[in-house]
Parts: sequence; C-alpha cells; structure tokens
Amino acid sequence: MARILRPLGSAGLVLFCDHASNHIPVELHNLGLPASELRRHIAWDIGAAGVTEALSEIFDAPAILCETSRLVIDCNRQLHHAELIPEVSDGTVIYGNLQLSDGAKAERVKRWFHAYHDAVESVFLEREARGAPTIAISIHSMTDSLGGVARPWQVSISSHVDRRLTDPMLASLRRTGDITVGDNQPYDLDPTVDYSTPLHALRRGMAHLQLEVRQDEISDAPNQQRWARRLAQSLREVI
Repeated sequence: MARILRPLGSAGLVLFCDHASNHIPVELHNLGLPASELRRHIAWDIGAAGVTEALSEIFDAPAILCETSRLVIDCNRQLHHAELIPEVSDGTVIYGNLQLSDGAKAERVKRWFHAYHDAVESVFLEREARGAPTIAISIHSMTDSLGGVARPWQVSISSHVDRRLTDPMLASLRRTGDITVGDNQPYDLDPTVDYSTPLHALRRGMAHLQLEVRQDEISDAPNQQRWARRLAQSLREVI
C-alpha cells in the first residue's frame, strides 16, 4: 500500500520512495524472519523515507511512500525479475518467499505492487489533468558496503539515456567539494530491472532524477533533515 503526502502540493515535482518501509503484513508472519533481519537494509531503504518526507515539506511537493517491505515484493523491480519476490537477500534466506505458488505471487502483485503504483499514478494523472508541470524524483538509499566492497559515494544519481537533470545535479552537488558524489555508482537506472522511474517518468518523456543517499549518512532524523536541505539546495539550482 502507499502513504501520500501533500497530494495537491504546489511544487513542480513529485517525490516517490519505493522502499520506504520495512513493514510485513501480519498474515505473512514476518516471512519467517527475526526482527533483527527486518531492521537491516534487506527489508527497506534505511533513512529514505525521512529524506522524502523532509523534501516534501521543504518544497510543498506531493510524495508517495510505499508502506510494504521490499521483502514482500520489490516495487522497483520488473514483474519478470527474479528479485521481485526475493528468496535470498544479501545472504539471508527469506523463508516466507520459498516455493510460493503462482497464485500467491499474483496475490502479492495485486495487493501491494499494483496498489502502490496505482497510488503513484493517481498523483501524476491528477497533475496531467490540470496541466501542472512535473519533475519525477525517486529517492533511495544504499548500504555503505555490500559483499565486502566499500561504497565511498555519500550520494549518487542513477540515470539511463535522459541526463538533462542528472548532469546539472551532479555538477551542483560536486561544486563545494566536500562530499563524494557517484554517477551511476553503485547502480545505474536500468529499464529492464527498475520499474518505478521507467513507468512513471521515462514512458512520459518526463524530466526525472533517481537519487541514492548512503545509509550511514541518513541513519537518524537530524541527518535526514540535513541531507534533505542539501539536496533541496541543488534541486533549486537545477529545476
């Protein structure tokens, strides 16, 4: 499902956060995992919701946040992708996802995947109906290391072919020289894997940004606010 903030916000941008929550619906019994695993990055993008909420407030911008864990269903994966309902994530076996029937998979797609994207689409369609100019901003977070490989980038932008906002945003973030900024590091925007930005922005030819902030930078509310202000400063320059 989804939580929508400021659906009629005045800003010329819409924020969405695919991995905002580590919530597992009660009927799925925590997918057989202890609470300690659900606090890890495998269940959600740590800190991303707080950054999204702060940016929504700063700009008076609509924001849509997914309220279901990526372990139930990953709302930023194509429906054919193996990671849509992961059986293993960063070495952890997701017991409640093993040997799911086609019917059980279809039920998750209907209840949580489509419900979230329908909510995102409702905001874009409302803006289209009244001719409101819109930029799509996707907010994610990344671990400080994965598989023993450190990630030096405090913030990164993932892009595909359309870089009309990516390049000026990179330049703005790098201008002060006090942070390490990644360009398609560690992730690029791949329409064969990613679902949200391709569906809501790329197919419309809409200007967009897909941002990743390193999780150790946004692990608490003050730092989420700090990074939201930093991103907002560069967003104002760019848009």
